[in-house]
Amino acid sequence: MSCLAPAIEISNETDLIQTFLAPLTRGAPGAFGLRDDAALLTPEPGTDLVFTSDPIIAGVHFLPTDRPADIAWKALAVNASDLGAKGAQPLAYILTLAFPEPPERQWIESFAAGLKAAQENFGGHLLGGDTDLTPGPLSIGITMIGGVPSGRFVRRQGAAEGDHVFVTGTIGDAALGLLAHRDPAAFSGLTANERAFLAGRYLRPMPRLALAETLRAHARAALDVSDGLVKDLTRLAGSLGLALDFGRIPLSNAAAAALAADPEIAKTVLSGGDDYELLIAVPPSSVVAFRDGAAAAGVNVSELGVLRREPGLEIVDSRGRPIKIERSGYDHFSR
Repeated sequence: MSCLAPAIEISNETDLIQTFLAPLTRGAPGAFGLRDDAALLTPEPGTDLVFTSDPIIAGVHFLPTDRPADIAWKALAVNASDLGAKGAQPLAYILTLAFPEPPERQWIESFAAGLKAAQENFGGHLLGGDTDLTPGPLSIGITMIGGVPSGRFVRRQGAAEGDHVFVTGTIGDAALGLLAHRDPAAFSGLTANERAFLAGRYLRPMPRLALAETLRAHARAALDVSDGLVKDLTRLAGSLGLALDFGRIPLSNAAAAALAADPEIAKTVLSGGDDYELLIAVPPSSVVAFRDGAAAAGVNVSELGVLRREPGLEIVDSRGRPIKIERSGYDHFSR
């Protein structure tokens, strides 16, 4: 006869930090083993430091019931994706954890394992941070610091008329994955493997850090697709415009199968967020070299169109009919 062992809560903050988080600083001497009130980071000569901060909150960016290791991976991934879009590589990160109640040891052990796996995959080490209790939901704040060769930072603004717009990977998987993850009955026509693929794309995004060197060499502007393809395309275009044929949007086999079963899913593909793929504006003279660089980096890229002087984003289906969407993407302050 077996029984479940009782859950054991963390006894105090020092236990949490030194047992589970301090090991993540190995390789970062300026973290001082998380025994100081501040940390030290000395960049390599000829390196500019790039900073980004993108917190995730239970019930907003992840489900409270998600596995702790997946939550940790996503917390780092969304920030590493921002660095990747700038042509930077992660060096270190600062972590703040605000718990609604003291966590169980098993939870924080799994969370720390997820952080370890993510930082081994993306690069960088934990440098410092803080832990606290809050009357609100679990909140995980990451400030990530990256390095880019001096003067080579790739901005979000700066795309020009005639630039070719590319996107990495496939689009729409994460938004569909959230639906599949949240509702076991969703997309009943998909295979178990297709559903698992979509859910995995939502739970564990993969930043396109391998493309950083190619971006620095050939991109005029870039950003990641976090709030939805339409919204982020509009940001990239700025005062310019783009005619987008829906058929040019790269879809995974799973997303294509879901779309074939329900054409309305096209709107989710266009406005759903969390893909963390990159949108890139490339000058005409650099298109061939950019494609070659992406192929050498092992990153699939698809061309969406060419930026034009007329502002606005026009989206059409395979028959040339306009696709109207009510919501261009995610907004933290919209209900």
